[in-house]
Amino acid sequence: MRSQIIQAVRDEASIKGITLPTSDVDLAKATFQVDSLVVVSILCVVEPVVGSELPESVVRTGGYRSVDSALYQLLPRIEAQWKKRKGDKP
Repeated sequence: MRSQIIQAVRDEASIKGITLPTSDVDLAKATFQVDSLVVVSILCVVEPVVGSELPESVVRTGGYRSVDSALYQLLPRIEAQWKKRKGDKP
């Protein structure tokens, strides 16, 4: 999911003529508006791993200020949805 969000940010920056850090680590920390609709579309990549469709509500309305902020908010919500569907079994 991280790589998908990074690629979406790179694509958008390329269209807008914005120069970004070259390393993924630096890019993930950089301030760049990550649109919530882009993130919703990226959830399709995660759904087969989770084993079910994720509700759009796992994505914060209004987007995120960086790749890292998106992941920090999304991962616990995706995990909660997974546990809800699969049960909290070890």
